[in-house]
Amino acid sequence: MTAPGRRSSTFSRLLRHGFTDPSAAERLLESTELTAIRDDPVLLDALGATADPDLALLGFVRLLEAQPDGTAQRELLDTVIAAKPLRDRLLGVLGASAALGDHLARHPHDWQALVTYEPEDLHPGVEQFERGLAEATDPVSLRVAYRRCLLSIAARDVCGTTDVAQTAAELADLATATLRAALALARAAAPEDAALCRLAVIAMGKCGGHELNYVSDVDVIFVGEAAGSTGSAGSTDSADEQKALQAATRLASHLMRICSESTVEGTIWPVDANLRPEGRNGPLVRTLSSHLAYYQRWAKTWEFQALLKARPVAGDIELGEEYIAALDPLVWQAAERENFIADVQKMRRRVVENIPAAEIERELKLGPGGLRDVEFAVQLLQLVHGRGDTSLRSGTTLDALRALAGGGYVGRADAVQLDEAYRFLRSMEHRIQLFRLRRTHLVPAAEDDQRRIGRSLGLRTDPVAELNREWKRHAAVVRRLHEKLFYRPLLDAVAQLAPGETRLSADAARERLVALGYADPASALRHLEALASGVTRKAAIQRTLLPVLLGWFADSADPDAGLLGFRKVSDALGKTPWYLRLLRDEGAAAENLARVLSAGRLAPDLLLRAPEAVALLGDGDGRGGGLEPREREHLEQEILAAVGRSENDEQAVTFARGVRRRELFRTAAADIVASYGTEEAPGDADQGALVELVGGAVSDLTAATLAGSLRAVVRDKWGETLPTRFAIIGMGRFGGHELGYGSDADVLFVHEPRDGVDEQEAARAANTVVAEMRRLLQLPSTDPPLLIDADLRPEGKSGPLVRTLTSYAAYYRRWSLVWESQALLRAEPVAGDEDLGRRFIELVDPLRYPTEGLGDDAVREIRRLKARMESERLPRGADPTLHTKLGRGGLSDVEWTVQLLQLRHGWAEPGLRTTRTRRALAAACAAELISGEDAATLDEAWVLATRVRNAVMLVRGRAGDMFPSGGRELAAVGRYLGYGPGHVGDMLDDYRRTTRRARSVMEELFYGA
Repeated sequence: MTAPGRRSSTFSRLLRHGFTDPSAAERLLESTELTAIRDDPVLLDALGATADPDLALLGFVRLLEAQPDGTAQRELLDTVIAAKPLRDRLLGVLGASAALGDHLARHPHDWQALVTYEPEDLHPGVEQFERGLAEATDPVSLRVAYRRCLLSIAARDVCGTTDVAQTAAELADLATATLRAALALARAAAPEDAALCRLAVIAMGKCGGHELNYVSDVDVIFVGEAAGSTGSAGSTDSADEQKALQAATRLASHLMRICSESTVEGTIWPVDANLRPEGRNGPLVRTLSSHLAYYQRWAKTWEFQALLKARPVAGDIELGEEYIAALDPLVWQAAERENFIADVQKMRRRVVENIPAAEIERELKLGPGGLRDVEFAVQLLQLVHGRGDTSLRSGTTLDALRALAGGGYVGRADAVQLDEAYRFLRSMEHRIQLFRLRRTHLVPAAEDDQRRIGRSLGLRTDPVAELNREWKRHAAVVRRLHEKLFYRPLLDAVAQLAPGETRLSADAARERLVALGYADPASALRHLEALASGVTRKAAIQRTLLPVLLGWFADSADPDAGLLGFRKVSDALGKTPWYLRLLRDEGAAAENLARVLSAGRLAPDLLLRAPEAVALLGDGDGRGGGLEPREREHLEQEILAAVGRSENDEQAVTFARGVRRRELFRTAAADIVASYGTEEAPGDADQGALVELVGGAVSDLTAATLAGSLRAVVRDKWGETLPTRFAIIGMGRFGGHELGYGSDADVLFVHEPRDGVDEQEAARAANTVVAEMRRLLQLPSTDPPLLIDADLRPEGKSGPLVRTLTSYAAYYRRWSLVWESQALLRAEPVAGDEDLGRRFIELVDPLRYPTEGLGDDAVREIRRLKARMESERLPRGADPTLHTKLGRGGLSDVEWTVQLLQLRHGWAEPGLRTTRTRRALAAACAAELISGEDAATLDEAWVLATRVRNAVMLVRGRAGDMFPSGGRELAAVGRYLGYGPGHVGDMLDDYRRTTRRARSVMEELFYGA
């Protein structure tokens, strides 16, 4: 006996052999059952080679104790010591699976299933498994026989006799045999039902693809016909068919219960029939003609994707083959469906979004870089290219991947890496499930569990660290290749390949581009060739970037425009050292560029006039400062400093317009990126916040441009001092900080002669300033013009362009009309003499916020003007439900309603004294002049209509108040507003519904209806 405090030599040996609890192991080795062999080094070596030596030893002792007598124990011991293959298989299983150890303890003779007698035992198929299940007469005995067969599969797996693909295929074959045995039991229990019908069991999912897990739902679809019928060509009357379907449904339900129900021997696995037409809401069994009708008329893209793995496995195999033959042509037409790529990608995103946040990092199957990424990418390529290449039509992921590489649809190096990663991840999944025979895809967090998994995969030096390192490495490979797998071969089609490599054919490349949504695949291929061909560093970086960029372009409404824009920007900046480095190294820059280039015409046009603005798309730490709009103060400082350096007013205003173009691009890009979102942060931005971001940024930019232009003209013509004080008053959307991308600048000009200056001289000077500013801001150039509109001035176009403050006072005192008071609600100084601007506002405040509010006559006049505008100004032929400005519930309805509240109550409610529509609406709600519900309805409609106007300008490159009529442009507006492909109708319905509610509120509040 070992002295107290000293460890025995056995203890040390156990540590060296990988035992984590040597004391417990030492006690087990001293048990009576192991007396004969406990000192045999062969046993310790074999235990040390298992995934968990402690678990293997415990399971072996339990198995010995469960033997019926000493003779059986000696036979087991002698066989284990003498026969290395059996020893490795038995101890390997016991060290990897506590569940199978429990099974052997309950059924101590089943260890003999691990003895290999015939060569076919090393690679059994369905027939061998059927023989193994043949003696099962009830659900309990079927479970025992199933576990016995599973024991042999697991033994070959953990010993490396079979690889992960072979193991998965054997598991699928065992599932096939089990379904057949369960159906036989169901038929035996109800022979009258069996006589009435033909029933085919179609395996789907991993079972159908011959790549099943140890524990997984077995997905099936049931097809039924009346006995004696011939499938879709049968002539069975409806009564017989109904009876046959009822009988088939009872058989199918019984089959499912046999496999799924818990007994003293546990369960086999759930049989899941939810992939059938209409899912769990549809009938469990359908006829072949009913299946065909559903898939022809109602099936979604994912249902055809699921059918890739369909194969008949049990029941009436002839009927099952008829089912496959009938549906096969539909599967290979799925890629021609509208929004095919978008549907598949959306489904994948939805899967990831449904993973609990606490589990996503440990999710081996569904998480980013997981098994599903490989399977989705492979299936997507199969559906696109399998139409014309029947070699791609395998339901097994690795076989299909190998065929894709052989056909040149996937690069060989990529296919090898993906194959290795998939095998490793599937091996991890198998080892995780094998331990307790439970359905899970989560990598366990416990170190002991990770140690067992790592050792089972041959990682012995530091199993936990090595497992996590390999897992993360393979997951990163999968994620990277998943992103590029669909796009990289397009580059290979136009680039020089290494000898022996197969390139995607021109027809296949065009086919893939069409599936991605490119309208002109021939041009797209030419752009790819121009960008990616050659051996320069530029071409090499482009080949790295383009696979991901192509995916982002394809996610837009106009992929062709995105790719063309990228080529133009690259041609302009390709030799600039920071450009490609920015896209390659700076996180969001490449995705932001792709979103901007494919979202419409405005932003690309602004960018292509000065491509160096692409630097703005970075993360904000580098050259461009990011996409956050700059404050008005900073913009004015930059412009005024440039004015001071300029030689003349034309040069100064040219610079100011250049700043305006750059900042318009920054604002448009920020708007687009926030609307589309990124892969890390999908586009779910607050719509109202985006409207205010655009309105505020464009208004500030316009004010800064006017301030700079004013300074330039004054400096060029008069030095530093103009003979008259001069101020610019913003009106309309400009004064309300609500300008859109295509808005003119509505203004009033006011001046006041300086002391000693003749009034006529002052007027001439003021008019010269205005004329010169308007001329310079509209000169033809690469920068967009800024149009100044002064039509809201007293007397309109007939009145003088510039007035003195005294003249304004006299006019408003004697001649002002109610509509002018309404227009002045949005008056705000934006440039020029601050004191003069302030005094102008003091002058007009009594008009726009009249004491005691408006009289009844003035209210009637405003209502009459609004009604006349509705009847006269709406363009002929325009749909009044879709016109964003003058249509029902549009901008005009909301703004006139709010402005009437301001005119009536602004004198008493300070919160209403604002030029901004949303703030005034909120203030009216706070003052209880309008209910919260009505305020929210009006606000929602105003924000939506403003967003639509901004979208039209972004998409078309010119302003408009109507939704575009063209399909691609309308789809692009929809994407900007957050509607996915194929949901243009939903967008228009939502707009009409939102504005209809707003019109109802407006009629009550404005007209008193």
